[in-house]
Amino acid sequence: MIVPRKNASWFSLLLQVKGTIYEKIRYRLGVVVAFSAVVTIIYELFITSGQMLSMTPFSLIGLALSIFLGFRNNTSYDRFWEGRKLWGGVVNTSRTLTRRVLTLIDEGEFSDNQRRVKMIAGYVHLLRQHLRGEWNKTEVEHLLDSDVLASLENEHNRPIALLQRLGDDFRAEYSQENIHPYHLMQLEDGLTDFTNLQGGCERIRSTPIPFSYNVLLHRIVAIYCLTLPFGLAPVVDWFTPIVVALIGYAFLGIDAIGDEIEEPFGSDANDLPLNAISTMIEVNVLQRLDNETLPELKTPNPITRILD
Repeated sequence: MIVPRKNASWFSLLLQVKGTIYEKIRYRLGVVVAFSAVVTIIYELFITSGQMLSMTPFSLIGLALSIFLGFRNNTSYDRFWEGRKLWGGVVNTSRTLTRRVLTLIDEGEFSDNQRRVKMIAGYVHLLRQHLRGEWNKTEVEHLLDSDVLASLENEHNRPIALLQRLGDDFRAEYSQENIHPYHLMQLEDGLTDFTNLQGGCERIRSTPIPFSYNVLLHRIVAIYCLTLPFGLAPVVDWFTPIVVALIGYAFLGIDAIGDEIEEPFGSDANDLPLNAISTMIEVNVLQRLDNETLPELKTPNPITRILD
């Protein structure tokens, strides 16, 4: 995720290229500008009178297109912000459940609670991998026992399987009268909160904006930008490619931004920094234990980007 440098100047942001939407649209923008240049040359050299098209339809279509793009981008940002709120809930639930495990389970050996706290940290990494369609057990080998890792290999939903293991642990401690019945309910509430938060993330991931709607917008934007020089050439003459570049950058950029933030759990430059968040959660919960080696927190580098 791109994070602006502290006290970054307006001029430096104006010239920023890395991580901006320009990286994604530069080739399609180049095609539009090159096509407008060809149209302008043909008009100026070979058409001596009359107009190719009037600017009136472009003004009307541009207004309608702006409204549609704004609506689609608002929908995409709602998905992005809801994803961030859900992961904020994951942060709070991880800390709360860790505290409850360490204070509400009465046991003689602290090592069992250490194992459970590590399972909480492992769950967060598994949730991130699950949302990205990944499975990398090396990221959680230091947090989960070998038998737990082996049991996760063939699971379709590994985070939920790990929550089941935690629930079984709580039930076993309750059977040995190491957990008060009221405290068991509080521990189960933590697992339920995790399940609800994960379900919200899965809903966003599995329900994209309708494909036909996205395709329609992409086509309208492309047609609008490619036909725009036919209306501009009689008005601005040789400046047509420059004007088309400015208008095309705006429309193509807004269209691409909607695509980029529509899936907030991916690995694009402007997606949620799930690696950084899950590492931060791991550090937070492991600090509640003694003699634990903590991973290094991920921080923005000098190019304003969090390494995710």
